[in-house]
Amino acid sequence: MNRLLLTAGLLSICGVASCRGDVSEEPPIHLQRNMFSQERYDPQAFSPFFEDNRSMRSPVEGTVSREHYEADDTIATGRFADNSGYVLTVPTAIAARLGGPDKMVQRGQERFNIYCTPCHDKGGNGRGTVARVPNGFAKLPSLHDARLREVPDGQLFATITNGVRMMPSYAAQVPVNDRWAIVAYVRALQMSQGANNDQGKK
Repeated sequence: MNRLLLTAGLLSICGVASCRGDVSEEPPIHLQRNMFSQERYDPQAFSPFFEDNRSMRSPVEGTVSREHYEADDTIATGRFADNSGYVLTVPTAIAARLGGPDKMVQRGQERFNIYCTPCHDKGGNGRGTVARVPNGFAKLPSLHDARLREVPDGQLFATITNGVRMMPSYAAQVPVNDRWAIVAYVRALQMSQGANNDQGKK
């Protein structure tokens, strides 16, 4: 009984001693610090190591991302392997990757509605929300213009990839397969508009 009381008393004293209520400026003890306290730079931090004092560095020229690497240059650029011009149609490998032509066009419509409609609108007429801003962008061309109907599919792909005039590059936002899917959907839009025009003439 005495031993039990002694043990209880010691535990009580330890409990009271550990709850003194003092505030400490010392960091907590970490036996395994590992990555908790690593030598690193925060984004946009100053660095005395580099001559320009920037901690954030641009990739070395020619660096290729593993996540977005495309082995087939024709698919990656929209141009023939000998760089003689743009490929005429969406590569068949893209349709196979996306589950067939129907699913490719469906995927293209989904991506088009997300990334392209702000400027081009859902019908591809160049009257999206951004294009309607007062004193904003100049009038955008319709995707149904005869000139754009006749350009090769690879040129449309390259435009999405690299941008043109006021249109920025979408390579960072839209993966290669999805860019080709958007091209396929644009062609479907053009075909449907052409069919509507032909019916109206009759």
